[in-house]
Amino acid sequence: MNFQQLPKIELHLHLDCSLSYDVVRKIDASISPADFREKFIAPAKCRDLADYLTRAPQGFALMQTERQLQLVTRDLFDQLQRDSVIYAEIRFAPLQHLQKGLTPENVVEIVEQATAAAIRETGIEARLILCTLRHFSEAQSLQTVKLVERFRGTTVAGFDIAADEAGYPIDAHIAAFRYACDRKIPRTAHAGEARGPESVWETLKNFCPSRIGHGVRSIEDPRLIEHLKTAGIHLEVCPSCNVQIDIVDQYADHPIDKLYRAGVSVGVNTDTRTITNITLTQEYQKLHQTFGWTAAHFLHCNLNAIRAAFIPEKLKQALSRKVRGAYRG
Repeated sequence: MNFQQLPKIELHLHLDCSLSYDVVRKIDASISPADFREKFIAPAKCRDLADYLTRAPQGFALMQTERQLQLVTRDLFDQLQRDSVIYAEIRFAPLQHLQKGLTPENVVEIVEQATAAAIRETGIEARLILCTLRHFSEAQSLQTVKLVERFRGTTVAGFDIAADEAGYPIDAHIAAFRYACDRKIPRTAHAGEARGPESVWETLKNFCPSRIGHGVRSIEDPRLIEHLKTAGIHLEVCPSCNVQIDIVDQYADHPIDKLYRAGVSVGVNTDTRTITNITLTQEYQKLHQTFGWTAAHFLHCNLNAIRAAFIPEKLKQALSRKVRGAYRG
């Protein structure tokens, strides 16, 4: 099976943690390949999510000007094209890119325009998800969700919360998610990764998302599994990243296969192409080698992801036809 050529859907992808060495070198020629491996890519095993996330600021630092944001956005589309991704939802936190004088509105406008241009040039469909972060204040979360509202009708399509799930409670972000819910802004949220099923329960109760970023520790609670199925909540699963932050000891221990067989809507994602040093093609190969997944499994996961995507029904139907044709052809 040629996994590289199979069309793929990716819903969980961090722009600021997915810089290739090519674009890093363009922005700062002083960064050597050895520096890149040491500072941008995490080891195969981190202590936890917080340890893993210490690599993220390396990317943020190179995304502080209009030109830098444009280069990084286009670089990611080049990576997606090599990976045969036909639809991606790309997430980032606008408030992380203000160190050289850009305003949050500037940041979103630059990335949005670069995304729209890359869609036209590559033919890859994509949308943007704006993230608040666990350590942000209530005011910062509200500022971020209002940016989603302001850019509605562009490629900006949804709202998310990311960062250190175990280190910060959700309290400061409830108001922003209520704001999003009241205005029918599509929502996803990181949960059930650094913490257990209780994290998913509280996120579903307080944020009312249609998707959960990661959510793999839901497997520890049979009642939660049934709820995810009944409510149609999609899990954006990123297996290699989960192994890397030591949720499970090795790939064979990852719950994605159990979640799939339990009937939960799951999709396959890279999360951070640089920090985890992974492509979606490589992730598919790992799932095939470890769990014996076939084209039927990947077709099912991609159709799950399309149904959960923050896009109009007409585009969902077009993507579904394209995926079905390729996997069954």
